[in-house]
Amino acid sequence: MLSSFGRRFGAPVVAAMSVAFVSASESPAATRIERVVSPGGIEAWLVREPAVPLIAFEFAFKGGATHDVAGKEGTANLVSGLLDEGAGDLDAAAFHDRLDAKAIELRFSASHDNLRGSLKTLVENRDEAFELLALAVNRPRFDAEPLERVRQQVLAGIRRKSTSPNTLASEMWWATAFPGHPYGRPVEGSADSVAAVGADDLKAFVGKVVSRDTLKVAVVGDIDAATLAQLLDRVFAGLPKTGQPVAVADAVPQGLGQRQVVELDVPQSVLTFGWPGLLRSDPDFMPAFVLNHILGGGTLSSRLYQEVREKRGLAYSVYSYLMSMDHAGLILGGVSTRNDRAAESLAVIEREVGRLGKDGPSAEELDKAKKYLIGSYALRFDTSGKIAAQLLQIQLDELGIDYIDRRNDLVAAVTLEDVRRVAGRLLLQDMLVTTVGRPVGLGNVGQGG
Repeated sequence: MLSSFGRRFGAPVVAAMSVAFVSASESPAATRIERVVSPGGIEAWLVREPAVPLIAFEFAFKGGATHDVAGKEGTANLVSGLLDEGAGDLDAAAFHDRLDAKAIELRFSASHDNLRGSLKTLVENRDEAFELLALAVNRPRFDAEPLERVRQQVLAGIRRKSTSPNTLASEMWWATAFPGHPYGRPVEGSADSVAAVGADDLKAFVGKVVSRDTLKVAVVGDIDAATLAQLLDRVFAGLPKTGQPVAVADAVPQGLGQRQVVELDVPQSVLTFGWPGLLRSDPDFMPAFVLNHILGGGTLSSRLYQEVREKRGLAYSVYSYLMSMDHAGLILGGVSTRNDRAAESLAVIEREVGRLGKDGPSAEELDKAKKYLIGSYALRFDTSGKIAAQLLQIQLDELGIDYIDRRNDLVAAVTLEDVRRVAGRLLLQDMLVTTVGRPVGLGNVGQGG
């Protein structure tokens, strides 16, 4: 069947790029990334690995929870939970039986910006796996029984999170930072909005988002380009050429300078803090990435870890990270500490952020950060699934098929001047802080407080 399919549509278009997954100072272990374009025009990046009898297949469509209709937030999340709950002529039980019989892993997930899918299968079960994937993507059923079952699972999760200090602090931060914007709404939605979503809403969401124009695909495993091209068309060629994108405004987090507290009777206070960062396309992103490692991204070596945990014993963990979404760039962080030390912990964090913003890091800090970031990069590629996920994210970020080959050189090229300049650009800002617990000395403070 596959061979006749291939003859009918002709040969795939393939371009190749050799990529080294180790730093330039090491003996390179090159892996070949092929750009495969199917006869139907579906593009994928492929890393062929015949030594492992597996295929890891990752894909994404642009448009996630940002495309939920107002009042029906959580639609994208429900779609991701139902795409493998029956498709075509197979109800949920029959669909799962066929997946389980061949040990096929098929998962979907939704974020604010994307709807993603992941397929893992043994090569010997390839045809069955891709047949089921094609059904899920093209002919989802959204039957009443699985819809209500998944809805109740989501609602149970929302109820559990309503008593979680970490979730409460995070959701309050996002709601305050992005009022009236889709980023201010939880991907899972609320109890009321999830209850309002029906099958027609799920179908309408699929019609808006699941289309070929925003599709990105990454594949790793024992499969050649010609076979992959046939499978790409088998799964995706029948989708609409274009979707119905929803215009989403670019946004900058609001509420900077505010300190908000939700009282909860727990022994520790959870603090979420953040302020504007950078989009992934910003020329300063790589210096900012290195800077954040120095600030709070390095688990044991970061300034925040040293000042908050090692020197003062205020918390077990403290961190910061860059978050680059399609329409907003952020620097986010968090810490959990005793209620009576919450104010002290926040003061130390704010002081260290400001000090790094004013003076920048030392040459030694920069050198150690770059060595770590370069040396640890290969760990992102130690399984087929990780490689496929990385290739997909690189496509979503529009970094180019040669990015993996260039990435460590980009880190190495970051100078002390670069990092100090970006520190002044990013770290000398007020932060929005949301706290859940019974923090001593932290009250609700408005703008400029």
